Amino acid sequence: MPEILSATHLRNKIASGEITAVDAASSTLAAIGRLDTRLHAFNTTLADRAMEKARAVDQARAGGQPLGMLAGVPIAIKDNLCTTFGTTTCSSRMLENFRSPYNATVVDRLEAAGAVIVGKTNLDEFAMGSSTENSAFGPTHNPWNLDCVPGGSSGGSAAAMAAGLCAAALGSDTGGSIRQPAGLCGIVGLKPTYGLVSRYGLVAFASSLDQIGPMTRCVGDAALLLQVIAGPDPLDSTSWPQPPADYLSDLEKPLEGVRIGLPAEFNVEGTQPVVAQAVAAAVEFYRKQGATIVPVHLPHTKYGIAAYYVIAPAEASSNLARYDGVHYGHRTAQPRDLYDLYARSRAEGFGPEVRRRIMLGTYALSSGYYDAYYLRALKIRRLIKNDFDQAFTQCDFIIGPTSPTVAFPLGSKSGEPMQMYLCDVFTVTCNIAGIPGMSLPCGFADGLPVGMQILGPNFSEAPMLRLARMYEKAHDWHTRRPPVHGS
Repeated sequence: MPEILSATHLRNKIASGEITAVDAASSTLAAIGRLDTRLHAFNTTLADRAMEKARAVDQARAGGQPLGMLAGVPIAIKDNLCTTFGTTTCSSRMLENFRSPYNATVVDRLEAAGAVIVGKTNLDEFAMGSSTENSAFGPTHNPWNLDCVPGGSSGGSAAAMAAGLCAAALGSDTGGSIRQPAGLCGIVGLKPTYGLVSRYGLVAFASSLDQIGPMTRCVGDAALLLQVIAGPDPLDSTSWPQPPADYLSDLEKPLEGVRIGLPAEFNVEGTQPVVAQAVAAAVEFYRKQGATIVPVHLPHTKYGIAAYYVIAPAEASSNLARYDGVHYGHRTAQPRDLYDLYARSRAEGFGPEVRRRIMLGTYALSSGYYDAYYLRALKIRRLIKNDFDQAFTQCDFIIGPTSPTVAFPLGSKSGEPMQMYLCDVFTVTCNIAGIPGMSLPCGFADGLPVGMQILGPNFSEAPMLRLARMYEKAHDWHTRRPPVHGS
């Protein structure tokens, strides 16, 4: 098989002239054309624009101009990030033909660093789902087994990354939507601390939970992408005002004296034994490297799913109220009156999962129920954050499974919303607390990847990446390739 190139190695080869950016882009686009009919990882490919950007990188290198950190690297972005080029659909009929008048901040930062954006990837509609089956344009398939889901909601980015249809990708994470598909597709996915990466231009699902982050083949590439996209942004009022850390300088330096917490609450019924065993083996590796393994308690974890599925739908109900058939988005044909215009436009534009969450959120915010549901969920949120704060006085990082299972068959949970929601049992509390988390591959079961999740205190991404790199250097899980793979 052709050599697997990380984004970092590809960038270096382009900078040295060993590979041209045009060759990298054309090879990537050829792989998409050859394989994506089977995967449906992409909603849109941007071939002409990508080749134009690649030619510009080659011309800059030939002219001796300085090159950006991602010069010539083919990157895919989730289709809920606004771009002035192509459409921004959120995989919804509501925005099927929407063209944004501006770019998301992360898009501008990628292109300023020389990245070549090759396409926009499929997702659960408006990022609401854990399997990428809720897309209005059809499901994405897992490249390790085409009959299985890739996870969600960033399943398109995860599948594209795993299948070699890009060198790196961006996703968004509201309750695990970067980490869970990364775990199910055998790649690295990082959800940054809330506020570290600008949300400007990310189509809102739940604004207090949403974050944008990298999805990559290896830990080094995640550090590289985070270095490019992190940092303050005056266009995002929730952006952290301090400059980001240096995520690359000490990446290869192992952490010493690290304390790893194991929460008893992560021993969840329904976790597959092979998943628990793979994570336990990873923890044992760290112990042999000198880490101290510490039992910790996160007592309010059991309320995480319930709190999340009140807070997130409530915020979604508010955020999605703007799609009314008047300002932009889908408009029904020949409405009888204004009320009919609103009702039919929204019913036709939104899919069943989005409608379900809007109704849940509207109910939770309604008069007479606000205190019983939304206010109580916010109190649970505070308790969950307190649990993590207390745990991190006893340990430096927490390790557990990313998902309770490996990738499951397409359609197997689509008729059972509660079973689908439980796929996020290990990931939602990270968003509720606003802390960083990442997933990296730690094994296989029945030919499908197993993901390990690392959680850390606010703004601990630099040492978290070093901890992950310690494990990755000693194992080859990230070098394995699925049956469906481009060059």
